[in-house]
Amino acid sequence: MAELLVIEWRRKVDVLVDLGSNPELASRLCREAQGRLMRRVSQLTDEDVQSPSRLPGWTVGHVLTHLARNADAHARRLSGAIGGRDVPKYQSGEQQRSTEIEDGATRSASEIIADLKASMDCLEEIFTQSTAAGWPNGHFLGGGHYGVAGCPAHRLREVEMHHVDLGLGYGPSDWPDEYVDWELPVLLATVPDRLDSSNSRQLFMAWLAGRGPLDSETTLNPW
Repeated sequence: MAELLVIEWRRKVDVLVDLGSNPELASRLCREAQGRLMRRVSQLTDEDVQSPSRLPGWTVGHVLTHLARNADAHARRLSGAIGGRDVPKYQSGEQQRSTEIEDGATRSASEIIADLKASMDCLEEIFTQSTAAGWPNGHFLGGGHYGVAGCPAHRLREVEMHHVDLGLGYGPSDWPDEYVDWELPVLLATVPDRLDSSNSRQLFMAWLAGRGPLDSETTLNPW
């Protein structure tokens, strides 16, 4: 009986929080997240954008440039899907991504912020077009590991995670419940592969089960 209740609960949770297969809800949450981000960064100075972010080796300018190019990448995939074309996020792969971020990170604050706003506005317009078209060809992979219908959810992840990475006062406690409900199970599923010893997996499992404290020396490899 208990097992049946657990299975039913999991089914209900899956329905409620599977943003990857609910692009309409994910796109709404993404618009809200992008709005929060824009309000926070709109008044940054040149000194601010060249200051270190919370990501090793990246300035605030790197993070904001990445967010702009990531918006372009998702817009590219969604726009292609509307036209029946299965296109990748980056035509030239990861090298294109890295080059664009490095080239854009040293610009002035006004250039970086204007670029970010234009990219996010464009993506939101394509969200509107996708809604009108019924989110077509959601199965297109674009050479990646998730269908184009998952683009709004994956963009939401980028915005929420990197908003925290900016180190500008937005923290995990600001993440919306709908985002956490979707993302937390995804992250939990990565834990076994990110604990690098049998002992650390045992101790982490005991903590999850309420059978002991979380070992202060337990660390997760980067996700």
